[in-house]
Amino acid sequence: MKLLLLMYEFFKTGLFSIGGGLATLPFLYEMSNRYPAWFSHADIADMIAISESTPGAIGINMSTYAGYRAAGIPGGILATLALAAPCVIIILIIARFLARFRQSSLVEGAFYGLRAASIAMISAAGLNVAKIALFNMDALSSGAGLGAFFIWKALLLAALIFVGQKKLKWSPVIFLALSAVAGIVFKF
Repeated sequence: MKLLLLMYEFFKTGLFSIGGGLATLPFLYEMSNRYPAWFSHADIADMIAISESTPGAIGINMSTYAGYRAAGIPGGILATLALAAPCVIIILIIARFLARFRQSSLVEGAFYGLRAASIAMISAAGLNVAKIALFNMDALSSGAGLGAFFIWKALLLAALIFVGQKKLKWSPVIFLALSAVAGIVFKF
């Protein structure tokens, strides 16, 4: 039963996470809220880090990791297949009919709306990740003060990586490796 539920949730995620791998994040947060035994919000932050630092599409990598956390190796395999299945089905259908309808104003309008939805979903997911990785939300409720609210090392590293990526134009692999080393050295 758990594997069928896992497949359903990831099929649904694959069907509606328009915009790529990061668009799966709102669905993963929703799954975490609905099925807390599967994985936590903190686990999602780990999923992102692992998925970003391994080869392959981030959404597929995260589904494999999440499925594994929820139900072991069978869960990882089934979650991955379930996430990818809607994409394959839809692309085959679109490829068949798009050439005929590409000039349609309805199709153009749909693509325009989907781009906006994709940006909104990716931005919302990015803000959730930033909240977990850069801010200590528990410090607000405990009255520890504003200084304890920020995770200063992570904020500094994120700012350095952001500026470095814009200025240096290095491969993302180099920044991921440097971030991993910094995390080990400075014990993030």
